[in-house]
Amino acid sequence: MDRYTEFKQISLPRLNNLKPGLESTCLKLMEEAGELAQAIGKFRGLNGEKVSLEDQEVVDRISDELLDVAQVAVSMMFVLEEKYDINIKEKVDAHVSKLIKKGYIRVEE
Repeated sequence: MDRYTEFKQISLPRLNNLKPGLESTCLKLMEEAGELAQAIGKFRGLNGEKVSLEDQEVVDRISDELLDVAQVAVSMMFVLEEKYDINIKEKVDAHVSKLIKKGYIRVEE
């Protein structure tokens, strides 16, 4: 698949000191996404407050929140694999195919 687009790959750990369920993980994902949105709005001055942070500090905080979102999303993938026997590799392949079909990825053969 990498013949047509660039991939950003990260590896995040299974949180082995927690017993997450599908519902609790989904709620945590929404919480973290809200914190990301809040960071973007607040630190970019979209809420009307004066921003006192340097640009680099703003994007550092945003990237921290984005990684929190990613960690919870990965945790949900572990839950789907372990509790519901979902093959995430197959799901990723189908997802990339969908992106190609929708025109979000241009195929360069």
